[in-house]
Amino acid sequence: MGDKGGDNHSEVTDFILVGIRVHPELHSLLFLLFLIVYGMVLLGNLSMIGIIVTDPRLNTPMYFFLGNLSIIDLSYSTVIVPKAMVNILSQKKTISFTGCVAQLFLYALFMVTEAFVLAAMAYDRFIAICNPLLYTVRMSRNLCIQLVAGSYLCGWVSSILQISATFSMSFCASRVIDHFYCDSNPIEKISCSNIFINKMVSLSLAVLIILPTIVVIVVSYMYIVSTVLKIRSSEGRKKAFSTCSSHLGVVSLLYGTVSFVYLTPPNNPELRKVASVCYILFTPMLNPLIYSLRNKDVKDAMRKVLWRNKVLL
Repeated sequence: MGDKGGDNHSEVTDFILVGIRVHPELHSLLFLLFLIVYGMVLLGNLSMIGIIVTDPRLNTPMYFFLGNLSIIDLSYSTVIVPKAMVNILSQKKTISFTGCVAQLFLYALFMVTEAFVLAAMAYDRFIAICNPLLYTVRMSRNLCIQLVAGSYLCGWVSSILQISATFSMSFCASRVIDHFYCDSNPIEKISCSNIFINKMVSLSLAVLIILPTIVVIVVSYMYIVSTVLKIRSSEGRKKAFSTCSSHLGVVSLLYGTVSFVYLTPPNNPELRKVASVCYILFTPMLNPLIYSLRNKDVKDAMRKVLWRNKVLL
């Protein structure tokens, strides 16, 4: 089945983003919700980055990965949320064709990169707990940089493939995207092309991204649990598990919300939009809180910064 009409994506100059369907009188309330949560995303992640950069005690592989995680969380929220907020209050809820391509590319880039960074963090915890004497040798600065750079490279390649498949389709039926940002699934619905290849590309990317990252995380924690259970001291076991609990919380939050989005029935787009809000806004907001509330080093660094500011005032 080929194109159904003569118009194609080269003649499309913009798209209309439907957004979250609510009563008009609730638009201001929805905008306020987005504004408050996005403000907390900015505050939490920028504070985390600032603390990690300025405190010498946090100059370790774990916090290097955590700093990059905060940058990624901040980035993919910023790619989506400001435009969504503008459209909530606007009568003309449009996004240019180029803007839609850029939004989908950057969103996919940061989401895939985050999955690989979380896998790298699991490997870091595995080395720290299972091979503590070799930790400084195994987790060298160069290796950490290579792992993060590799994560971005995987994100870049997958994003190129995703947008190449998505925007090679023809859009002769409609310009209306039933979502509050440019995502591949709602874009496919307005295409009049055969989307079989696009579906195969998306499925292949999902398998190549999700499977290896989950395998690394699961295998790492299998070894971690096995090692921790061999520790005779209950205090030692508690300390070992506490170094992993924050990472497990972030992994569970990300994969849980993403699974909720993509397992939501396609005939219920509004529920899928609400689920999308969870990982675009609430996940980046909660990640810094999880690490700051569960991590003694981060709490000590925050107290130090607050005390310094109090003295200066």
